[in-house]
Amino acid sequence: MHSTPFRILSAGALLCALAAAKAEGDLGIFNDQGDIGAVSKPGSGVYDPAHGTYTVGASGANMWFKEDAMRFVWKKVSGDVSIAADIEFAGASAQAHRKACLVIRQNLDPGSAYVDVARHGDGLTSLQFRDAQGGTTKEIQSNVAAPRRVRLDKIGDTVYLSVSSAGEEPHPSGASFTLHVADPFYVGLAVCAHDDKAFETAVFSRVELGAASPAAAAPQPGLRIITLPSGDQRVADR
Repeated sequence: MHSTPFRILSAGALLCALAAAKAEGDLGIFNDQGDIGAVSKPGSGVYDPAHGTYTVGASGANMWFKEDAMRFVWKKVSGDVSIAADIEFAGASAQAHRKACLVIRQNLDPGSAYVDVARHGDGLTSLQFRDAQGGTTKEIQSNVAAPRRVRLDKIGDTVYLSVSSAGEEPHPSGASFTLHVADPFYVGLAVCAHDDKAFETAVFSRVELGAASPAAAAPQPGLRIITLPSGDQRVADR
């Protein structure tokens, strides 16, 4: 009978091993993560404390209609709140509608009421929302394509979208939606492949979760909301 060999770690090596094990479960400013809805492949969410980035990957058919399928990295909060991040997709893809999102969500059910800002693979960026449990998702499209940084501010029952290009701070986009979510609710990062057979990944950097800014609710007299043939809406210049 042979004994299993083992090695004794030095104090430094043991500390490094413990730190690495802790880092695997470390989500930075968020508390937990998981797949929402039906997904063919388990999603992932990894926080890199050295660079302050979150890499989130998912399959999932869509975040739309009456149910969502996505990976969600989240924190449970109450009251007014803001969340902001730079968003970039990892790797090339032919899927124009893969989505990387900042999300405010009532619960973890696939059909939860929610508001998000969705950055699509082709650059389309929209304020998406489902106004009740099991309701149909609608959107207000931003007039800024592929913004470098996006931000949601929840002030009372209204959520405002701010966007920016590279080197700018987010400014009000003219898009907002009023939705009551009861305390507590969920806020976080989400990715959907828009093709359940695929797996898409996005990197969220400079992620900030904090107090809402009253500036997000400032009137935007140079912008207006128009209705598209689909019934969805879009921000346009006056």
